[in-house]
Amino acid sequence: MAKYIAKRILIAIPVLLLITVIDFALMSLSGNPLEMMGGARVSEAALAQRAINWGLDKPAFVQYFIWLFGLLQGDLGVSYSTFQPVSTMIGAHLGPTLLLMGAALVLSLIFSLLGGIFSATHAYSKGDYTVVSLSFLGSSVPSFFLGLLLIYLFTVRLGWLPSSGMTTLGVGGGFWDVVKHMIMPTLVLSFGLAGTNIRYFRSAVLGILQQDYLRTARAKGIGRNRVIYKHALRNAMLTVITVIGMEIPMLFGGAVVVEQVFSWPGLGLMTMNAITSRDYPVIMGVCLFTAVVVLVGNLITDILYAVVDPTISFQKEARA
Repeated sequence: MAKYIAKRILIAIPVLLLITVIDFALMSLSGNPLEMMGGARVSEAALAQRAINWGLDKPAFVQYFIWLFGLLQGDLGVSYSTFQPVSTMIGAHLGPTLLLMGAALVLSLIFSLLGGIFSATHAYSKGDYTVVSLSFLGSSVPSFFLGLLLIYLFTVRLGWLPSSGMTTLGVGGGFWDVVKHMIMPTLVLSFGLAGTNIRYFRSAVLGILQQDYLRTARAKGIGRNRVIYKHALRNAMLTVITVIGMEIPMLFGGAVVVEQVFSWPGLGLMTMNAITSRDYPVIMGVCLFTAVVVLVGNLITDILYAVVDPTISFQKEARA
C-alpha cells in the first residue's frame, strides 16, 4: 500500500505541472488583463508601470516560469483586482464552498441510494420507470435554469427563502439563517448529481440481487430487508465509492455556476469574478487547488477500495 501511494504521488507531480502549463497557455490566449483596466481615468504610463510590476511585459513562457518559481516557494501570487494574496483569498472562500459541496454530496447520496434501491427492488414496474425518468430529468436540466426556477418559485412568488448570499445583511447571520440560504443551492447541486447516480446504484444493486448467493440467502428464509440492506447494499459499496470519487470534480464544476446564480461567497463565485476580470493569479491558484483536490480524491477512492473489498491488492500495480 505504501509503495502504491508513493507511486501515485510521484505520478501526480508531472500531471499537475502539465495542468498548470495548459491553464497558463489558455489564459495567455484569452488576452492581456491590462485591457480590462484601461479607460479615460487610467493613463498609458500607469498601465505600462503595472505591466512591469506584474511581469506582463515579458513573454508568456517567462511569465509561467516566474509564477512556477513563486509556487515552489509557497507563493501563489497577488490578485490583480483586490491586491490580496491568492492563498488568502482561497482560504477565505474555501469554507462556504466546502459547506455547500458537503451538504449537496450527502443529500445526493441519500436521494441516490433510496432511489436506486427502490428502483432495483421494483425493477420494470411503474415506480421503477418513474424513478428512472426523474433521474434523466435531474441529469438533463441545466443547473442555472433550475436555480432560476427555484428563485422565482420560493423567493419571488412565495417569499419563503432568500435568493442570494450566505447570510442576511444586517441580521448578523446564525445557524438557521445560513441553512435557509443553503436550501436552494444545495437542492440544485444535489438534484443534478442524484439524477446521474440513481442509475449507477440501480444497476449495481440490480446486478447483485441476481447473484446466486443472494438467491440462496432468500431461499434460506432470510428477511427481504436484511438481504437488501445488509448483503446487497454492502456489496454495492464499491459503486458508492466510485460515484463519490467522480462527484468531486463535478461538484467543483457545478459549484461555479450555482454560486454565481445564488451569489454564494465561495470559490465558484470568486473564480467567475476572476475570469471576467482576467485575474490570472487567482485563476491559476483555483485551477491548481482544484486539480490537487481531484487527484487526492482519486487516491483516497483507490485506498477505500481495499478497505471495503479486502480481495483487492495493490502489490502488482505498485510493482508495475
